[in-house]
Amino acid sequence: MKQWNKTTGPGKRLISIREAGEYLSRSPWTVAEMVRTGKLPYVRDGKRKLLDLRDLDAWIDGNKFIEHDTGALPCQK
Repeated sequence: MKQWNKTTGPGKRLISIREAGEYLSRSPWTVAEMVRTGKLPYVRDGKRKLLDLRDLDAWIDGNKFIEHDTGALPCQK
């Protein structure tokens, strides 16, 4: 499995659904479903759908929560 981060990433900004699954620690099927339901935007390249690493990072940041004794709270920036 590839190690992902901003300095040693895959060397490209657009990645396949399979690679996005590795990046998000999800199955390719789950990522494809996230694309199909509009949770993740994509770039069309012929028949292929490519995902922007910046959009994946934004999805991660938008879905962070902090557990509190009254329940999960969205992460404040």
